[in-house]
Amino acid sequence: MAEYGSLLSDLSENITSEDLRQLKSACKEDIPEGESDHIACSRDWFSYLEERSKLAQDNLSYIEHIFEISRRPDLLTRVIEYRTTVLKISEDDEVDTKLTRIPSAKKYKDIIRQPSEDEIIKLAPPPKKA
Repeated sequence: MAEYGSLLSDLSENITSEDLRQLKSACKEDIPEGESDHIACSRDWFSYLEERSKLAQDNLSYIEHIFEISRRPDLLTRVIEYRTTVLKISEDDEVDTKLTRIPSAKKYKDIIRQPSEDEIIKLAPPPKKA
């Protein structure tokens, strides 16, 4: 599925080496320390997770959890957008919790989005001094 590859590529471009250290630390229970040293870039990390069935084009809940606990709402939002547009799983759908973390991740989507003109609070000008 080309969209899945595109998602991983997009995520990889937004993961720095410092981010990668944090992500590997967040999943240290699933990546033994000796194997963690061999993961040098985000693509290696994604490949490692795929080999261990922690990540697949229709199973993104593990990385959603890692992005959530690593405080990366930007990456989490991209995964949610993939899930809603490509996999056609909407935020309102009742889905097996193994497959989706949309309800817990929805709050991040709301944080990141830009407010509409109606939502922006406009302040009155300061009073003029007499």
